[in-house]
Formats: sequence, C-alpha cells, structure tokens
Amino acid sequence: MQISADTLRERLTWPKMIAALRDIFVADVHSPVRHHHFIDVPNAPQATLLLMPAWIEGQYLGIKQVSVFPGNNAKGLPGLTSLYTLSCGKTGQTLAQMDGNVITAIRTAAASALASTYLSREDSRSMLMVGAGRMGRHLVPAHCSVRPIETVWIWDRNNAAVSDFVAELQSQGIDVRSCRTEQLPDVAGQVDIISCATLANDPVVLGEWLSPGVHVDLVGSFTPTMREVDNLAMQKAKIFVDTRAGALAETGDLIIPIKEGAMATTDIQAELTELCGNTHLGRSALAQPNNAITLFKSVGDSREDLAAAILAYQPSESTNNA
Repeated sequence: MQISADTLRERLTWPKMIAALRDIFVADVHSPVRHHHFIDVPNAPQATLLLMPAWIEGQYLGIKQVSVFPGNNAKGLPGLTSLYTLSCGKTGQTLAQMDGNVITAIRTAAASALASTYLSREDSRSMLMVGAGRMGRHLVPAHCSVRPIETVWIWDRNNAAVSDFVAELQSQGIDVRSCRTEQLPDVAGQVDIISCATLANDPVVLGEWLSPGVHVDLVGSFTPTMREVDNLAMQKAKIFVDTRAGALAETGDLIIPIKEGAMATTDIQAELTELCGNTHLGRSALAQPNNAITLFKSVGDSREDLAAAILAYQPSESTNNA
C-alpha cells in the first residue's frame, strides 16, 4: 500500500500527532542509533545514506531510508529523498510505504510542540520563527496548536522568503509580521517562544537577547559544526532534549559549548521520555518557573517516525478490516 503525501497531511493532524508522540515516548520501543553510510558519486560530492529503524515487538516494524545527494542541487533535483516503510511486527510483511520527507517535517514540528506543552508558559501569546523554509511552515502551526499564540514574527536572511511566508500566514488569518535583521535582538527579547529552523553554522540567536520566561526551540542544527545559539544562551537556559544520546552526538548546539567548557552534559535537565513519563515535570519543576528560560533541542528520533507511520496507517487498516 502506498500512502500519498496528501493523505499523510490529512491524517497527521497536530493534536493526533502530538498525542501519538506522547504515547510512543513512554512505550516499549526498540530504536537503535541511526546508521550512516557514505557513498562516492562519480563527478559529484559524496552522498550519505541514513537508515533509521524502530519497532514495537509483535506489532510494527518501521524504517526510514534517507538519501542525501548534495550534487543534485546543480542538476536542479532535490538533494534529499526519503522513504518510510512500515511492516508487520509479527510477519515482517510490508504494510505501507509513505513519503519520508512529509513524515519527517510533521513529526519534527510535533515534537517541538509536544516539548512546548511542558516547557513554554501556558499563556505564551507571541512567537518568533527564525527561518522561513519548509520546517518553519510546519513549526508555526504546530506551536499555535498548543499555545494561544496571537502574534508571529518571521525572520530569515532571505527577505523574499520572509515575504512569501508572511503572505501565506496572513491568508490564514494569522497576525504575522516581518522581522528585519536590525529588529531581531528586540523581537527576540520580547516574544514568549523562539523557534529556530536554519542551516546556520554560527549562532543566529544570542543569549544576551533572551528575556526571563522565554522558551527556545532549536530544530536546525543536525551536525557537530552547526549551531543556532551561542554559549551564553545555553548557560542561561534550562536545557531539555528529545534524546540525550542523539543530541550529544550530533548537534553543535551542545557539542561546541561542552567542548569549550561553557556547559556540561549534566546541565541537560531531561529528555522527552522523562517529560512524557512525568518523571520530570518540565517548567513547573524549575525554580521560579515563570521567569525560567527553557530550551529544547531536537535532532530527531526513529520513534517519532514510527509513531507517525502507525498513525497514518491505522485508518487504512480499519477500512481493510471492515
């Protein structure tokens, strides 16, 4: 069975996706560390194959295959292609295949929204979206689904991308405003939530801008050399991650300040399994919770993909069994 991208978007609504993630992070799921394989491509930059498996014994087995071919940009082709295959956990037979790019974008934004339910203030009414690309278009509605966001600011180095994104959100009735680069420090200092989804190698949000009570959501940095915030931001914030193992191995937002002695691994307060399992109560457990600066760093986890795939497949399963 092939589940189309449009069907995925219909079935993976924010409330259902966030609930599915909350459940899977307390379930008994096997999720090995993702596999990285490097592939030489004739007359082109080296490619990367990523394999992300996860399974629930006796129920479902899933794997996401991600092919990253940087040389495709010169050919006018997408640099990243992703496929998700969901199989039966009892027989291994293929149940469904689906667009891995769509699953990744939705589950990533839903994970940020899930973390926000524990870490941002319940009365958060303003948001700054740093990055006007594909992920930003998912992160804004995801955050708005869990908090009463009234005003959204958009910043990106590409002014044309900001204008397009602002127009899209305005057509949806959202109070959205462009943030110019010279405004960024002031806007970052006044909003309740800052979400970052960039490909930056140098910090774009500085710790000196952060005001008491703000929640920072970092999505973009997925290699040891990439980072979206500086050392001071990490020092000022109470840090939470999707998974300790993944975050400490993959993101420069943690690797660089730890290497430079600005923070330690013990500064990480909790990961999603602890928040979802109520072994850490998030913002409410912090000293002066209204004034605490919280920060959530995600790098992605195969459990999130599996949760999305199961959620997308189950309506089809019900129809087939009717």
